[in-house]
Amino acid sequence: MPITIFDGIVIAVVLFSAILAMVRGFSREILSIASWAGSVAAAYYLYPVLLPYARNYTDDDKIAIAGSAGVVFLVSLIVISFITSRIADFIIDSRIGALDRTLGFLFGAARGILLLVVAVAFWNWLVDVKTQPEWVTQAKSKPFLDGLVGKLEAVLPDDIEPQIRARILGKPQEQTTTQAPAEDVPATNPPATNN
Repeated sequence: MPITIFDGIVIAVVLFSAILAMVRGFSREILSIASWAGSVAAAYYLYPVLLPYARNYTDDDKIAIAGSAGVVFLVSLIVISFITSRIADFIIDSRIGALDRTLGFLFGAARGILLLVVAVAFWNWLVDVKTQPEWVTQAKSKPFLDGLVGKLEAVLPDDIEPQIRARILGKPQEQTTTQAPAEDVPATNPPATNN
């Protein structure tokens, strides 16, 4: 079976990320990890700020969450990357050489695969498998990425989606468990007064 458009996108993303990292060098790319980590944290903690605006354009909570988190992630990535690049200009004053570029290429390829895994995870979450186009489901790289998505999901908590929904709806799960035992306390006192 020939490769599909999805396979072409996968190859293009991995090669682009690898070549970009090779040109920039491994040492500089390592500093960019802080940018990605900060952007992910910002998207996780700040997406509720944009969520009311996203709901003005769609009634689907999944699309609203994904859109809000995506906007926060992209804006944060641009800002933090600008700051870290300025810091890197002062720290990195010389090139390490061929080894630095080789390690940069490998790092870039791994980063591209990670980005694709996250993208596929969101895709599988938003779009049901039965409605996905054939150029995605029949792609040779899709099973490989789905396997990595499964490993990523195994690391995450099992109830992460209910926690996110509870946070969006403003209904903490802990309140429902703390109120029930409080009603049983008065029932234990009266039997002691029968003498």
